[in-house]
Amino acid sequence: MGASGGKSRGFAADINITPFVDVVLVLLIIFMVTAPMMTEGIDVRLPETRTVDTLPTEGDHVIVSVTEAGGIYLDADQVELPSLAAALQGRTNAGQRQVFLRADRGVLHGLVVEVMGAIREAGIESFGVVAERTALERP
Repeated sequence: MGASGGKSRGFAADINITPFVDVVLVLLIIFMVTAPMMTEGIDVRLPETRTVDTLPTEGDHVIVSVTEAGGIYLDADQVELPSLAAALQGRTNAGQRQVFLRADRGVLHGLVVEVMGAIREAGIESFGVVAERTALERP
């Protein structure tokens, strides 16, 4: 009961990293595709204008969105108009965070004014209104 007449097999000293690289590349592609969808927020058709500043990308701002159907969202959470001011006070930390209003172009002007009043009622005197750059002005 000795060794067989063939070659003896030793341990392989190299590491096969091809499957690891494949998995990492697939995960990278998935994150690249889904990350913009996660930051968009509520779907609204923004009004267009010629002069538009870009929305800051840092996380120290709150976005109030008003949909065409009249839904009001504070970031991604739906809120009712009477409770919007209280919810904003809880999220803005005494005015340390910026507030931006995104309203669909089909929303009635009266609802937008009511939302702006609720933002002011929360103690926020200065806030931004988000719009899109007109098609002719886009870079």
